[in-house]
Amino acid sequence: STIQKQREELQLLIAELKDRDKELNDMVAVHQRELLAWEDDRQKRLTLAERCNLLDNELNKRNDIIKSLTQRLKFFESQQNDSRATFEYTQQKFKELSQKVTDATVHCHALEEKNRSLHCSVLELSARTGQLQAREQELLTTLKLKDELMLETTDHITEITSKFRKLESALRAARTEELSLSEEKQDLKLRLKELILETNKLKVDLSEKIKENSKQQEEIIQLRQENGCLRNELALLVEKSKRKDQLLQFARSKQARTDRELSSLRQV
Repeated sequence: STIQKQREELQLLIAELKDRDKELNDMVAVHQRELLAWEDDRQKRLTLAERCNLLDNELNKRNDIIKSLTQRLKFFESQQNDSRATFEYTQQKFKELSQKVTDATVHCHALEEKNRSLHCSVLELSARTGQLQAREQELLTTLKLKDELMLETTDHITEITSKFRKLESALRAARTEELSLSEEKQDLKLRLKELILETNKLKVDLSEKIKENSKQQEEIIQLRQENGCLRNELALLVEKSKRKDQLLQFARSKQARTDRELSSLRQV
């Protein structure tokens, strides 16, 4: 009966050992699946880390591009300011030249008025000379008495004639200066049109650069949002991996306890 009892106990122990063995096999299978899942998660985490690094590099490149575009934008703005200053200087110069042309025109009109008055004086003197020549026969008796007066009149006519010639030369010089000022005015008008066209072109380029910069800023904002999502996903994966590591540690401790119980049962 003792042997029978021991056999029954042994059979019970063997059945329990089989159950524990089956349970251990199931735990090992679960452990293998968890190890495979953990390895898969680790590979995904490495892939996500590489993708995050690539996105960081791409973000740095985009930041460099934005910095270069900002520098170019500042350069274009400085060029536009220089062009605006040149345009204002040209406009001021044009106003000064217009004022000079107006003054020269007024001076020319004054010279023409003076020339007309001198011409009238010459005509009057010519008429007077004709009258004197007509009366020359009548005044032969008094010519000696009037000789000094005639010499003075002749000197006066010579002086007026020399003044008239000087005024004609001054008028020609004023007209020449007026022509040169008109040509310079036309050149300044052409230069002003070129500067206006160049300024409009720079404004169009500046608007295109601003649109391109806004598009790149939108892409950067989208990339930052994607980077934040990836970082959150990576943090979740890391937390999940930690939890799996803890579960794996618990399973290992449970397996160690089970192994100790199994070894004690085997010793029994």
